[in-house]
Amino acid sequence: MTDSETPAQRHSRADEAELITDPVKKAEAEARNGLRQYDAGLAMIQAALDRGGAFKLRVSHLLGLQREALAGISSYAGNFRPAGVAIEGSKHEPPGSHVVPELIEELCDYVNDHWDRTAIHLASYVMWRLNWIHPFADGNGRTSRITSYVVLCIRLGAVLPGLPTIPDQITKNRQPYFDALDAADAAFRDGRIDVSKMEELLSAMLAKQLHGAYQQAGGISSDDQDH
Repeated sequence: MTDSETPAQRHSRADEAELITDPVKKAEAEARNGLRQYDAGLAMIQAALDRGGAFKLRVSHLLGLQREALAGISSYAGNFRPAGVAIEGSKHEPPGSHVVPELIEELCDYVNDHWDRTAIHLASYVMWRLNWIHPFADGNGRTSRITSYVVLCIRLGAVLPGLPTIPDQITKNRQPYFDALDAADAAFRDGRIDVSKMEELLSAMLAKQLHGAYQQAGGISSDDQDH
């Protein structure tokens, strides 16, 4: 449940007036916007930390982050999709566009009402639920990953150090991410909220990111550890 990406792919297919039709120029714009979206997420984290960690997830946060990803690319940048959307490569059929605003409000309410839950749980819930709602004509995967990361960092009270970051790890190998989304989808069809597989995935990725910080602090390269 994500955007058109490789190596593993799931395509969001919706009627949309694209502002860039040339595939090379579009790829270049997406790369630039990806950096802008990440910077916007970091700014959101820092603003919350500057307030002593006070934070409420708002609909405007999601719209703003999606806008950064699609600015100049999509006529729907910063807006919910106006019609239905299909996800090629997934069994999940997203809800109709008429219920998207309410579902997004419920997503925000869940995070805010359960702020005492672990950071990994909240980040996992956001990652899955935003993909499940699929509120945008494009940029759903990218926006879910940065929003999840924002919630994770703010809940932990720090801009997390280390590379590769969790979003970068997902981008490099998407299949475990897809599998975790599918597992949560299956549980929800049975009437349960169970994001345990996503929690396991994000926990492992967080450990890898923080280990990268440890290596950087000690001047240790991956090659050094192999010997």
